[in-house]
Amino acid sequence: MTDPNAIQPSALDQLPDRDPEETAEWQASLDAVAREAGPHRAAYLMRRTLERAEAGGIALPKLLETDYVNTIPTSAEPGMPGDPEMEARITAWNRWNAAAMVTRGSKYGVGGHIATFASAAWLYETGFNHFFKGKEGDGSGDQLYIQGHASPGIYARAFLDGRLNEAHLDNFRQEAGGNGLPSYPHPRRLPWLWEFPTVSMGLGPLSAIYQARFNRYLTNRGIKDVSASHVWAFLGDGEMDEPESTAAIALAAREELDNLTFVINCNLQRLDGPVRANFKIVQELEAQFRGAGWNVVKTLWGTAWDELFALDTTGALVRRLREVPDAQVQTYQTRDAAYIRADFFGKDPALAEMAKLLSDDKILECFHLSRGGHEARKVYAAYKAAVEHKGAPTVILAQTVKGHTLGEGFASKNANHQMKKLTVDEFKAMRDRLDLPIKDSDFVDGVVPYGHPGADSPEVRYLQERRAALGGPAPARRTHAPAPLPAPAEKAFAAFDKGSGSQNVATTMAFVRLVKDLVRDKETGKRWVPIVPDEARTFGMESLFPSLGIYSPKGQTYEPVDRDQLMYYREARNGQILNEGITEAGSMADFIAASTAYATHGEAMIPFYIFYSMFGWQRTADQMWQLGDQLGRGFLVGATAGRTTLTGEGLQHADGHSPVIAATNPAALTYDPAFAYEIAVIVREGLRRMYGEAKPGEDQNVFYYLTVYNEPLPQPAKPTGLGIDEGVVKGLYRFNTAESAGLSPAANAPRIQLLGSGTAIHWALEAQKLLAEEWGVAADVWSATSWSELRRDAMEADAALLRGEERVPYVRQALQGAEGPVLAVSDYMRQVPDQIAQWVEQDWSSLGADGFGLSDTREAARRHFGVDARSIVVAALAQLARRGEVKATAVKEAREKYGL
Repeated sequence: MTDPNAIQPSALDQLPDRDPEETAEWQASLDAVAREAGPHRAAYLMRRTLERAEAGGIALPKLLETDYVNTIPTSAEPGMPGDPEMEARITAWNRWNAAAMVTRGSKYGVGGHIATFASAAWLYETGFNHFFKGKEGDGSGDQLYIQGHASPGIYARAFLDGRLNEAHLDNFRQEAGGNGLPSYPHPRRLPWLWEFPTVSMGLGPLSAIYQARFNRYLTNRGIKDVSASHVWAFLGDGEMDEPESTAAIALAAREELDNLTFVINCNLQRLDGPVRANFKIVQELEAQFRGAGWNVVKTLWGTAWDELFALDTTGALVRRLREVPDAQVQTYQTRDAAYIRADFFGKDPALAEMAKLLSDDKILECFHLSRGGHEARKVYAAYKAAVEHKGAPTVILAQTVKGHTLGEGFASKNANHQMKKLTVDEFKAMRDRLDLPIKDSDFVDGVVPYGHPGADSPEVRYLQERRAALGGPAPARRTHAPAPLPAPAEKAFAAFDKGSGSQNVATTMAFVRLVKDLVRDKETGKRWVPIVPDEARTFGMESLFPSLGIYSPKGQTYEPVDRDQLMYYREARNGQILNEGITEAGSMADFIAASTAYATHGEAMIPFYIFYSMFGWQRTADQMWQLGDQLGRGFLVGATAGRTTLTGEGLQHADGHSPVIAATNPAALTYDPAFAYEIAVIVREGLRRMYGEAKPGEDQNVFYYLTVYNEPLPQPAKPTGLGIDEGVVKGLYRFNTAESAGLSPAANAPRIQLLGSGTAIHWALEAQKLLAEEWGVAADVWSATSWSELRRDAMEADAALLRGEERVPYVRQALQGAEGPVLAVSDYMRQVPDQIAQWVEQDWSSLGADGFGLSDTREAARRHFGVDARSIVVAALAQLARRGEVKATAVKEAREKYGL
């Protein structure tokens, strides 16, 4: 067994020692310090030496952990600008109103969180007073990712500055009446205030990184100089357990995003108890972020601790702080001085001697109240260090007490996340603690009053003056619509109207070809943001590499191996393509930042994110909701779509359900186009709706999801006649009839309507021919470009009827007069076409690829799922037989003939 105390070999052992005598002297010096002054002194000297080496640029591994003390000592803190006493009064009012809002709402059972903002108040207030740039100054201002559970404190501040009134606060979490406040940051519900939805937890930090990165992208590409914008992400230490929270921290360091600061509120508690009961979350996070290359600033202890550190001449206090687990720190918060003397100081003789010099009041002040995150001076020093640091992002680890100032019943209690209210007596004690001028008589019938010093009070004037100096209110979202983008030249879309002739073209290739043409448009081409997770070659996009370039803040510092080829791998500082590597989550975060640039930066960008359809909605559906919440616009493209078209890849790659998941998202317009010209029509309409002139009552804050396939097939010409484009957009149109297909059915032939979407329409067309030639059945074939849009239209028609308005669903209008039953088929589970069944007046049946996928040929997979042309024929005959329009024996004959 390896001795854990033995000196382990390092990479340096592989190098010859040019001066063994000097090496031995250094080692002997270290041994002497350890022997004479103790191992703790030796460790201290080694840490200081390593820090000096790092500061001097000497290439050595970085220290992953530092002592459990403030990174910036009190002696090095910058002077605090402004009026600290005034800011303390403002913070007191905001603490009060945040707690009052949640408590008053608790009688309605709507919930709310008090303790989070109570711990983080100074983290926000210091930023609002001195750092966070608003949108009314130059540039785009800063981007603030507010911790979701702290929203009451942000509402309280907006109430103080006059942007909200008491009626708003009284409707916290009660939005149905139209005057309420959403529980968490939500741009769709409060679009003038919130920019970024930060619940679900974990998505905020991931999005903040890619937002900071997209800011650089806009600047480097010359779209808009947003180099003055800083991204601030406020996070909880418990939230950092979400894998998305730290998924991209290496990217942030690699690209030197010094326009990004994480502020992690380390109150040591998550929803049910301690974050790291037996360990130390601050040290763990420090090591994680330092290892990734971030600048780490720890703000742990308040000024009251200065006296204790001054007395620590042996390092015993620092050692003890490093070894005490977080859960025990929480216990100290709730226990008396005698307990702390015995348990904390009594473990070390040097500390026991130190404790004799400390009064009980001093001990309680330090262990109950004095945390770095509760002092504006400490927070200001950390923020200033963050914004001035260059070459790397910064994470600030600020230690606080959850429930701070709310009273002994809240502070550091395991259950405080679920505690929704204070009693009147607790509010009165809080009032006295915060020194607020609220009288006992203001508590009418036991209802806690809101507090406001007056619109013309010194506090409000100071607050508004500070915000004016920083560029206006924050947080704030610009809701003015940017000027509509000009429509691209019609030539790019019309190129698909003639079809592909004898050439086989997959719809994935058709989409990529369309984008190639659109990015060349002189007016809007530069606004396209192609996003791909390391699969560009799979989708035939490598031809875009040399022409558009792959974005890299470093440019291309090497000669690519394929430089002598036409389609070589070209990276560029102003590259247009975001090729993210194997990360669907990162690609979606890219998409969200680009799709909301029209609001964040006043610059409309047109992102399209192309991905394996199986790994989009299934893997990142939570981010698709975030996209809708944030009012994003753009094109999501699920390529190599369907359950039977991606031959050989099998179960893990077989998408039979993404349209089902997409249909659950109210902001997603889901299309399953069959032909190249349909893609052109849908993209043209999407550009108009999202970026052009909106129709009256039309919501522009939508995004499109298109499924495209990797099966090369002949692309037909666009049918002539009226209503084709309308049918493509609305979701259904008749592609042909038995007669127009040249099948010459008998005058009295049984007839059936075949509805197909995506690649399935080719099976329906083959079945149409078999039905006519082998069974004497006439079939009309319809292209169902969007089952979900047909359903939405039908549901809106139902709602209109309940309001007394006459309205017929489009699907019923389109199929009106169509003879015979309807048989629908897609390359997805039957639930996809069955969305519209209740609004189809004809007899309905459907086929789909339900169950797990498998590896085989396309033909074998389709036979397995019963969706191939011959299976469609049998299903059609069975439907007609039930109606008595063909002989029942025909079904049996067909099964035997086709080997089903």
